[in-house]
Amino acid sequence: MPRTLVTGGAGFLGSHLCEYLLNQGHTVIAMDNLITGTVDNITHLSRESFSFVKYDVTDYMYIDGPLDYVLHFASPASPRDYLEYPIQTLKVGSLGTHKALGLALEKKATFLLASTSEVYGDPQIHPQPESYWGNVNPVGPRGVYDEAKRFAEALTMAYHRYHQVDTRIVRIFNTYGPRMRPEDGRAIPTFVPQVLRGEPITIFGDGSQTRSFCYVDDLIDGIYRLLLSNTHDPINIGNPDERSILELAEMIVRLTGSHSSIEYRALPVNDPQVRQPDIGCAKDVLGWEPKVPLEEGLKITVDWFRKQLKIGRK
Repeated sequence: MPRTLVTGGAGFLGSHLCEYLLNQGHTVIAMDNLITGTVDNITHLSRESFSFVKYDVTDYMYIDGPLDYVLHFASPASPRDYLEYPIQTLKVGSLGTHKALGLALEKKATFLLASTSEVYGDPQIHPQPESYWGNVNPVGPRGVYDEAKRFAEALTMAYHRYHQVDTRIVRIFNTYGPRMRPEDGRAIPTFVPQVLRGEPITIFGDGSQTRSFCYVDDLIDGIYRLLLSNTHDPINIGNPDERSILELAEMIVRLTGSHSSIEYRALPVNDPQVRQPDIGCAKDVLGWEPKVPLEEGLKITVDWFRKQLKIGRK
């Protein structure tokens, strides 16, 4: 039975990953300092093969006994969070990655880094292939997240090349689904609670900027395939179904039967204008591509938010 550590295990993606790994027969240790995660995401995972450790991974990391895998998912991941916690975001991407890699080296464990499409910044190549080096402003407000992940990738490859650690890097594109925090600053968990409450939808800019939304189950399947592969280069995992933010808002209004109006606000600094993954590598190397259409995934997500917010159907 593989023994696996998931840092950030009480977060949105981390909790889904813990659940998936348990279902695949892993013994799972979730580690999280809970500044953006919550134990509510993992209480249903209570079983003998699962344990939770409240801990800041930027400190020295020690796990008793063997480890087969270290999956580093600890980090604030939404614009609101990493603007509120800029230093913590930089530290978990640098010091946290260093500590997690050191643990993987000590235990001779496979290491998987959760990186992000934000390493591409406001891209000048569209869609974004793994070979693109990106267009990032290192001193802008978003730089704390973008550069933390870019450094984390560089450190991961250094440990692979110098220490021969068996590493993986997943570049995660916009993902959505149950367990997202309401109003965390990302589009879907902001729009859905607004329309369910009958409030206006707030769109930054004119809504023409695009994103590509991947349902969480598809993402976790891709990550697990990457974990079991032999590839060390970064791999994009995301859904290439590109939509404008305005189109997304209109779809959520339609799916909920809401009459919410749309309010436009100033676009944040360095907000990417486009985002779409080139998933050719994922198809060729992992045999992976997303299966859940946006409308289907949104219906599940809306129902989850209804229960969380205790808002019934009209």
